[in-house]
Amino acid sequence: MQPSAFIRNTWYVAGRSEDFGRDLKPMTLLGEAMVFFRRQDGSVAALEDACPHRKLPLSKGALKGDTVVCGYHGLTFDGSGRCVAAPTQEHMIPKRARVASWPVIERYGFVWVWPGDPALADPSALIDIPHFDDPSWGRTARGALSIACNYLWVTDNLLDPSHVAWVHVTSFAGAGSDTLPLEMTEDDDGVVVYRWIHDRPAPPYYAPFLAFAANCDRKQHYEMRLPAIALNMSVYAPGGSGASGNDIPEGSFVNVSYNFITPVDEDNSLYFWFQHRNQRADDTAMSERMFAGATMAFNEDKDVLEFVHRGMKNPRTPSINLGLDAGALRFRRKVERRIAAETAQETASEASVMAG
Repeated sequence: MQPSAFIRNTWYVAGRSEDFGRDLKPMTLLGEAMVFFRRQDGSVAALEDACPHRKLPLSKGALKGDTVVCGYHGLTFDGSGRCVAAPTQEHMIPKRARVASWPVIERYGFVWVWPGDPALADPSALIDIPHFDDPSWGRTARGALSIACNYLWVTDNLLDPSHVAWVHVTSFAGAGSDTLPLEMTEDDDGVVVYRWIHDRPAPPYYAPFLAFAANCDRKQHYEMRLPAIALNMSVYAPGGSGASGNDIPEGSFVNVSYNFITPVDEDNSLYFWFQHRNQRADDTAMSERMFAGATMAFNEDKDVLEFVHRGMKNPRTPSINLGLDAGALRFRRKVERRIAAETAQETASEASVMAG
């Protein structure tokens, strides 16, 4: 069995809800060719994008009711991957005419797919987003971006508060984001890198949104959860409040950027996000400005990370790590351990089946 390059028994964002309709949408996720479509009841199905007869992509066929009709010889599959019609041999559907299917759920305005063992798919394992339905919290639009790099370069970036001082000069950069020391905590499923920057001016992105004086206490909270979900939280409190650790002083402005990274293959990734704030929930202009600023910044990341991906493939000289990479390296080890555990479980299951 070929070792997997990805954690599979988990939920990944396949796209935003509006990206899926009553048509066949081909996608490659985690190296798997998939085709998505909405059933007539509105639910989303995900099938292997290959007819088992001659492997024509099912996405080259047609959606008929809640079934997919292959565009070569009409083999027809329902949303579970079962062949329900074989027009060229009407009374003898081939027993092996079946395609893989993957569990799908829709939540938070995104469509999520479980690319691992369907028997292990657990909706309760999906990330919980506190205050998502709280009317006092404001949300931006949901963004989507394709990045031509391995997803782990993206997770590295999302565990690195320091890069903002050089990459995001006109948005997230600010005094102290280049030199102040970082703290780190971790648990089985994730890593947090953070620091408080005290009594300094707010960065350009946040300054227009803050109700208190120019100087503030700012927390950069960069958190990465398995498989590749980043919760980057920015906390702004009045300057001199003395906040530390996980404190959030009363009256603070809190903005959480939820970032969902989905591997396409080992050289490409999908990046989805939205931002969630604890103030001015109905301020549409604020939401639009925040979304535009984040989109600009994430495109700055995209430009850097695509060069990083290509550069790290050059074997001429070895790369080095800096102290700021500690959180990213810890997270990569968690990914490696989870992949190894899944591989061992699959190997044991295959051995058990072969034994009888």
